Amino acid sequence: MNVLVNPKNEQEEKVLLAFLNSLNYKYQADSLIKADASFINQYNAEINLADQEIEAGDFMNQEEVNKLFWNRRNSTR
Repeated sequence: MNVLVNPKNEQEEKVLLAFLNSLNYKYQADSLIKADASFINQYNAEINLADQEIEAGDFMNQEEVNKLFWNRRNSTR
């Protein structure tokens, strides 16, 4: 998963990096252009995969989704 964050100032950036470091998250601080390209490439790959799944018939229609959520809600009661 990719997440692109644009802090508003240097203090926000320091706080964010401290938070990520405290939880031992792996991250890559990069130039904005490089990060944008990476994010866009990942996003496009996910869209292409979703298109392929839909073309292969691997999807749910709205009626099936409604039924799934109806059953899920009723199973918790």
